[in-house]
Amino acid sequence: MMQPGRKIEGYATAAGTAAWTERFPQLRERQFFRLTRGLADGAWQVSSLGIGTYLGAADDDADDRYEEALAAALAGGVNWLDTAINYRHQRSERVIGRLLARGQVPRESLIVGTKAGFFPFDGELPPDPQRYLHETYIASGLARPGDIAGGSHCMAPVFLADQLRRSRENLGLATIDIFYLHNPETQAAELSREEFYRRLRAAFEFLERAAAQNEIRYYGVATWSGFRLPPDRPDYLELSRMVAIAREVAGEAHRFRFVQLPYNLAMPEASVLMNQPVERPPYISLLGAAARLGVNVVASASLASGQLRQLPPDALAHLGAFLPEAETPVEFALQFARAGTTTALVGMGRKEHVAANLRVATMRPPAAVEISRLLRQ
Repeated sequence: MMQPGRKIEGYATAAGTAAWTERFPQLRERQFFRLTRGLADGAWQVSSLGIGTYLGAADDDADDRYEEALAAALAGGVNWLDTAINYRHQRSERVIGRLLARGQVPRESLIVGTKAGFFPFDGELPPDPQRYLHETYIASGLARPGDIAGGSHCMAPVFLADQLRRSRENLGLATIDIFYLHNPETQAAELSREEFYRRLRAAFEFLERAAAQNEIRYYGVATWSGFRLPPDRPDYLELSRMVAIAREVAGEAHRFRFVQLPYNLAMPEASVLMNQPVERPPYISLLGAAARLGVNVVASASLASGQLRQLPPDALAHLGAFLPEAETPVEFALQFARAGTTTALVGMGRKEHVAANLRVATMRPPAAVEISRLLRQ
């Protein structure tokens, strides 16, 4: 058990994640693990399902259930843990930190990602939320009024530095593997494109410095709508422009290597919407652009916030023609989400959820051609 206040040293490595897969030969044979792309210090071998920590009450009982679920996920072969500082008022980060402090899993085998952008509360909802946020972030100078979008979003470097410090403390980690800007389209919706990308560049400059100081290894953007919109929308995000900014800031060895967006049977835009230029038009899909640009795609909302847990019989029969090993709605949804992505995140706040979701770990991922056929139907 780690001493209170100390941070676990190290970070995910190619060798450490490869050793992780050796613990699970049956899952490796069923292609549960896959390689990341574009990482300067070697590809990670990662589970094609990751555990998300967004939903749930901000209380001790939910913390205990999450800790059990996280432990069950690790025991089942999952080595990708996803959270954000604002999830459950910082409690999701802290419960991951509590689990990691046990020291039962090699640090270099795990990928831990978190996010910053939205003002978080601290442990619980305060009696006067607006007063708390104003005193903590605005009056303190961590977020200037002109840098705030949507009343609660900021990605100014001084704010990100504060959030990164808090996240490292919450997680008990010296180095966070992936640090995402959380829903940057919140800013894009209120700014000119030039001003938005100027702010994004300032954020990338800070994140590259944080990587140079070993506070993070890589960074990215975790989005909701920005990559799933046509280019004429004000909150649309252009991946190739983001990569170009990262290259201008840090050259080809830049650390901008991850994007996260909803990708599921109900929201397949990453595959079917042609909205991303790479070198020139015509547009291609987000998945296609990411592959060309050396960026990893992480699927969020794999079950569409639980909406895909129930599907009508005719839909199940149709999906069965393309995803033959799956049987339940959850299995169909997860088989789809982990096809063509680096990993698919699933919120798992109970160990029973882990047991049900990890049934797909014994199924081979569907071939890309089958997903293409399905999406054309």
